[in-house]
Amino acid sequence: MTRLMMHGCNGAMGQVISNIVAEMDGVEIAAGVDAVDNRNNGYPVFTNIDDCNVEIDAIVDFSAAPAVDHLLEYAVRTKTPVVLCTTGLSEEQLKKAEEASKEVAVLRSANMSLGINTLMKLLKEAASVLAPAGFDIDIVEKHHRKKVDAPSGTALALADSINEAMGNEYEYVYDRSGRRIQRPKKEIGLSAVRGGTIVGEHEVIFAGTDEVIELKHTAYSKAVFGKGAVEAAVFLAGKPAGLYNMSHVIG
Repeated sequence: MTRLMMHGCNGAMGQVISNIVAEMDGVEIAAGVDAVDNRNNGYPVFTNIDDCNVEIDAIVDFSAAPAVDHLLEYAVRTKTPVVLCTTGLSEEQLKKAEEASKEVAVLRSANMSLGINTLMKLLKEAASVLAPAGFDIDIVEKHHRKKVDAPSGTALALADSINEAMGNEYEYVYDRSGRRIQRPKKEIGLSAVRGGTIVGEHEVIFAGTDEVIELKHTAYSKAVFGKGAVEAAVFLAGKPAGLYNMSHVIG
């Protein structure tokens, strides 16, 4: 049995993950941490992570950026692997996570979905064949109207996967409205749509002469990110110190 700590257990994703784990075999949430213990979660909840006296194998973090510093300190001190899913971390915090990975296993990924991370793997193979054959590459991402950043971190991660396969020779273009030139060969266009309640949609277009190939991922609920985070935590339990990502989980 893999015993997890849900850091940020009373937030939206914390509750999604709690429900996911409740339906799984071989894994349980043994403890939760949140600023306010105002729910009956079915497991002990601590308002201060240092007060946790429950034995755990890994931590899943979907909290808030200010809480991550203390979390990393706890993970290093107790040698507990941690899956960092909280977004909006500062450069300084990212460096702290990297430093922590020298002492304990830390996993970070731009997107926790198993599907998206499989797509990244497929894109490298597709780009290595299609880009040299002259196919143009564009990425279109769609999210709900409340999402403020554009393009999404996932869209950039998809572009990075393609670019890595091509020796990082491609330029990213976010707006063509002011450009009056023919499209250069080595560029990746990224476009963002914001509207309604779209959870997340990413489409990668390889446009060649007389043929188009489209690879697309659609998230219909936040549960896909929660499921990936749990799979990552189960994978990370017992792993040696190091900096991991979802590519290690999917193999």
